[in-house]
Amino acid sequence: MSPPVAAPSAGLSASYWWLWTASTLSNLADGVLKIALPLAAVRVTDQPLLVAGVALALTLPWLLVALPAGAIADRVDRRRAMLAANAVRVLAVTVLSLTWLGGLDSLALLYVVALVVGVTETFYDTASQSILPQVVGRGALDRANGRLYAAELTANQFVGPPLGGLLVAAGLWVALGAPALLWIAAIGALALVRGTFRVERAVRTTLRADIGEGLRFLVGNPVLRTLAVMVGVLNLGSSAVFAVFVLYAVGPGSPLGLTEPGYGLLLTAGAVGAVVGSLAAPWVARVLGRSGSLLLCIAVGAVALGAPAVTTDVVLVGGLFALNGLTIAVWNVVTVSLRQRITPDALLGRLNSAYRLLAWGTMPIGAALGGLVAQVAGLDLVFLLAAGLSLTLLPLLGQVTNARIAAAEATA
Repeated sequence: MSPPVAAPSAGLSASYWWLWTASTLSNLADGVLKIALPLAAVRVTDQPLLVAGVALALTLPWLLVALPAGAIADRVDRRRAMLAANAVRVLAVTVLSLTWLGGLDSLALLYVVALVVGVTETFYDTASQSILPQVVGRGALDRANGRLYAAELTANQFVGPPLGGLLVAAGLWVALGAPALLWIAAIGALALVRGTFRVERAVRTTLRADIGEGLRFLVGNPVLRTLAVMVGVLNLGSSAVFAVFVLYAVGPGSPLGLTEPGYGLLLTAGAVGAVVGSLAAPWVARVLGRSGSLLLCIAVGAVALGAPAVTTDVVLVGGLFALNGLTIAVWNVVTVSLRQRITPDALLGRLNSAYRLLAWGTMPIGAALGGLVAQVAGLDLVFLLAAGLSLTLLPLLGQVTNARIAAAEATA
């Protein structure tokens, strides 16, 4: 393997902070765009299934290209893969913004750009998670991931949504084009990350063989396999909810009756909790144990996703979103650090992509189901079904006890 210029250490180096900056800027762009796209969709149609199509297009790539993205991340320089992904995203949203400015408010174009952004996000995120152990030592992963997730969540969910809502108020073409500037800045930060981040391999193999190796590693590890299935079920439910949540929240005829900027502010509630959870994750894991932390996330998620079916109190909904964001952040820091600790560097891209195929590949399915159920039976049933799905995961916690997690780390 060709190491970075400075070998990974227990500290957080300058390269880590440039990587942190690039991820923060990229996630701020994501946060703005993921508010702007559904708000643009509701300007064109009020059909739940068609509005949910935007979320479907954004998340479908995790089902379609996650596996080859992981194999490629293990073959190429991971930093360069991140640079290329951001460059394509800049081009895609620039075209969309200029088209919307010209008065062509096409739902089909929204779908196409959402799909392109989703594909590039798949490659970027896979490479980003895989590069981190090459930048910092494995002993510093909890701290590095905690700070990285705190910044990413702040940008993606705390700053991005209200900023996106404000930009939409100024003009949809502005909100659709602003992410391009942020991704350009992220490219500049990534250019300052020093080192080579390509994992050299002695034996040349096919892409298909590489993908198979990653899948076998995941399937052969009971802890990682169970966690991937659990996240997949959680994401199925949450994607169903948030694919249609804009119809519950925005407009004078909706249950909450929020304005577009108000909708962005409501979604920041989850980010407030997520930032706190990212920084507090090591402490929470010590107090509750890692298995106890996962239990807390499942219980809180069920309540938060089901609440909109029984209340229109925006303060209560926002408070539950904040608590849910906190527990999700704890889950992410605990499980991502675990994956990075027990997976060899040369296999990490493929393991991450195989894991995310199960964990994130359910998101487009959830988005489609959310739109379909809402179209046929109404929004309340979507919320209740998502809550019920979360509770079905409780029996699986017996496969990810603290003892089993520690044994998996010891074996690695």
